[in-house]
Parts: sequence; C-alpha cells; structure tokens
Amino acid sequence: MKKILIALAAITIIAGACTKLDVTPESQYVDNNFPKTPADYQALIGPIYTQLASKYAIDYFRMQELTTDELILPGRDGNYDDGGQYRQHHHHTYTPDHVNVNDVWQWGFGAINTCNRVLSNIANSSMAPTDPSRISSVAEVKAMRGLFYYFMMDLYGNVPIVDTFPVPELPKTKSRLEVFQFIEKELKAVVKSLPVKSSTNAIATYGHPTQGMVYALLAKMYLNAAVYTGTPRPAEAVAMCDSVIGSKKYSLDPVYADVFAPDNGPATLETIFAIPYDPLLLDGNQFTRHGIMAYLWPKYGVPNNLSISMSTTPEFYDRFNLPGDERNATWLVGKQYNLDSTPFTIKIPKTDLDASYTGPKGDTTWQLEITKAIKMTGKKPFDVGNDYLARCMGIRSIKYYPDRATTAATRMSGNDMPIFRLADIYLMKAEALIRGGILSTTVNGEVQTPLVLLNKVRARAKAPLATSLTLDDLLDERARELYWENWRRNDLIRFDKYEIEYPIPGDVATSGYTPGMNKDPRRRIFPIPTSERKLNTFLDQNPGY
Repeated sequence: MKKILIALAAITIIAGACTKLDVTPESQYVDNNFPKTPADYQALIGPIYTQLASKYAIDYFRMQELTTDELILPGRDGNYDDGGQYRQHHHHTYTPDHVNVNDVWQWGFGAINTCNRVLSNIANSSMAPTDPSRISSVAEVKAMRGLFYYFMMDLYGNVPIVDTFPVPELPKTKSRLEVFQFIEKELKAVVKSLPVKSSTNAIATYGHPTQGMVYALLAKMYLNAAVYTGTPRPAEAVAMCDSVIGSKKYSLDPVYADVFAPDNGPATLETIFAIPYDPLLLDGNQFTRHGIMAYLWPKYGVPNNLSISMSTTPEFYDRFNLPGDERNATWLVGKQYNLDSTPFTIKIPKTDLDASYTGPKGDTTWQLEITKAIKMTGKKPFDVGNDYLARCMGIRSIKYYPDRATTAATRMSGNDMPIFRLADIYLMKAEALIRGGILSTTVNGEVQTPLVLLNKVRARAKAPLATSLTLDDLLDERARELYWENWRRNDLIRFDKYEIEYPIPGDVATSGYTPGMNKDPRRRIFPIPTSERKLNTFLDQNPGY
C-alpha cells in the first residue's frame, strides 16, 4: 500500500530556495493541456511529498532533536564529528554557515517554491475553476505550503512570505507574527475543501492533507502562539483539538510499538498525517541506520554496515521510569540478548574492547553491553573514544523498530514517520486546558479534563494512571510519548526550558560529559543562512547572530 503512494510521489522536480528566482519547471507539460484529470493533479502534486520526505527524518530531525536532551551524537575518536556540526547543535553554538541551517532552509523554501509552481500550473490550466478536482487540489497544495511555512516559522522565526511563481522581485523578511497570520489565514480558507478521513478513503488520504491534518496543525500553532506572536491562544488550541477528537475518525492504536513499526501505514488508527517511507522507493528515513547499535545487526536481520552514532542522554532516559510502561521497551540499555534470550556476544581482541587494557594480548568473548553514562575523554572535543566500550556508550532506540527490508545500498528504513497523531492531540489539549484555566470540555459525550486526556495516553502504554497533573508532568509525558518525533525543541521552548544544560550540574553518573551550552535565549530560533543572505540582501539576520 505504501508503494502505491510512494510511486505517486516519486516524480521528482528539483526546487530552488525562495531566493533562487531563475528556476524553471523541469517538465514536459504545458499550461493549456495539463492538468485535466484527477490523475494529472496527483502527478503534478507528487514532487511536494518527495521533498517533504527527503529531509524530514534526517536534517530537519537533527535541528529539532540534537538541540535538545533527546538526542546526542558524540564523536568516536574523530569519527561522527563531521566538522563539529552535531556538538554545535548540542551546545546551541550553531552559526549561519551550519550545514543543517543552510540545507533545511533550502529544503523548506524549495518545497514552498514547488507548491507555488504547482498552484501556478493549476491556475493556468484549462479546467474550470469550479471543477471539484481543481478545488481539492488547490486546497491540498495550500495545506502543504502552510505546513512547510510552519516548519520555517518555527525554526527561523522571521522569514519571507513568497506565494507566487515566478517571483517578481527579491522577497523581504517578514516578522514571525506576519508569517503566523499568513499560515493561519491560508489554512482556515482551505480546510473545508479537504477530505475527511473515512473507512472508504483511508488509503487514498494517507500521507495527504485532510481536515484533521489542518486542525492538528492549527492546534500546534495556537498552543505555541505565545512563543510565535507574544499572545497566548489556549482556547483556540482546545477548539482545534476538539475538532480532531470530535470527528471520531482517529483512535489510539492498542499497541504503542505498532504505530512506528516498519509495516505501519494506512491501517494505523491514530495517524492524522505521516510520511509513507519505503527503503527502496522513498529516501529519507535513517532510523535503522543510525538509531540502533550497529553490532546488533544479526539479531534484527538488518545490513551489517549500520552506524553506531545516535543515542540519548542519561537525563532524558531517566523519565522512562513508570512501571509496566510499554514505552520503556523502546530503548536498548544494559547487557544485550538474542531473541531466544541467549547472551549476544562478540569475539574481539581485548585491546579493541578496551583501549586502556595492558594485559596479555589475545581475544575475548564479550557480551555486548550498552551503557547509560556518556563520558568524554577530553582528548578531542565532544569525543568518547573509539574502543568497543566507548562505541556502546549511550542508550539506543528501537522506537522505529529496525526494518528488515533495509538494504545495504541505501540503509533507508520503511517505517512511516508520523507528523501528527491523536496521542499528541490529547496531550496538546490537556496542556491548553491548563494554560487557559479551562476545567474541561465535553466531546462525543465525554467530559475531558487534563487528567482524563493524559490518562488516555498512559492507559494505552500500560503505564500507571496519574492521580494529579502539573505542566511539568505533561512535559515529561510528552517526552515519553513523542520522543524522536521532531517535537522536543518545540516543547522545551514553550516550557521555557530550552537552555537547561546537560549534564545537570552535580550529576556524577555522567561526569566528563562536556557542558558549555550557549544559553542566550535568542538561540531559540536559528540564524538565516549566510549563503541565502548573499543571494538576497533583503533578508535580515535574526538577532544574536
């Protein structure tokens, strides 16, 4: 089913950033003969989804997660340092020349440019403006453009608004408030022209904007409105969440792990909007490549050329402390075992296991052990060393369960990555109720208080139900439920905790884990890339850079 969707999206058109104004459509189609049919419209729109998938689970993921306590990527005797880009994220010392800062800007505005080009094609087509296919396609593209603009507003704050193709003149920077208002107006204008998910169209709408997707995006905007615009809007966040919940089109899947499994897809009950990845047909998901411990490849039946790079901080992992919580099992820590419960062992030279070993030479059979502590050597910046003990520092994740279909050539995974799902809606509504001083709302005949909503998420995870609830409790629950889904930076900024340094001072267990974070709150938005400002002198740099 995913392959059908991906084949539709795999018509690639390369899009330039908003400052590259000489880009022309690389297409055989002409305005007066295309698009004419619903299939034509979908072929025209396909490249937007290809672009979304290309960076969302890699470069965009790093900007949203490596800058927080959820994700850490230390060097291994110089390996995985890649010019210091990962430690710069960790320490909030990113610059206008940072590779992700530049690439994600070009990704986002390249996709916006593609949306504008598609809208131009539709506007110039011979199909009547009242044709249902035309109306729904315009709504779909504008919803996707709104999503990309949300990404750019969230990351870079003050960005240009470009809504035409071709662009008549170099665009100027707009305030974050103006960008917020533009997105809000666009989404409200198209939402009723989008389909509502149903049992008959679940496959056709999967990975495409629906009314539920727009309501979820608006809920996210209103929940963060105080950050984006200076004006809190919790009541509107609640209303948008209620629009999703009240539709009765989504429900929590019985098993948490199934939501992220390699065979997830249209049958996933709680997915509102996701990217349908495929290891062969749609690049961009590298969780099997980077997320697990590479030496465990025989256990999971995946290629043997994976990475040992990504893990989480001990402080973040400590939140997974609820007895019986199924989400605890999404981490790999401690001594490792095969699927038949026998020890997972490796035969290696003793000096390869431990570089400090000075005893008799020879091999040893070692049971692989993933350790919680992350201890820097001090010999190189942000580096833990490169013997086997060092390589196994840092708890690994199998939330996106290793995909056996991952190939040695691409090392890409087929786990679809959710952008919006119902569990997030429940937790957003709970938070908005508290922040707005709203006791509850009644949806589908149920009185929903913050505690009721949180316990829906807890109950699905088989975790103990809470008896009281604070905002800090909600932040911890969001950490447990939504980690590695590209929301942690967004959450920490909203909770005014983005500048908390890890390790926490006095944390003996992780002594040596290098502090040094730039705590300037202006780092809550990224700089405008140098390369873009050279191309367009009307782009203002964000304060603090």
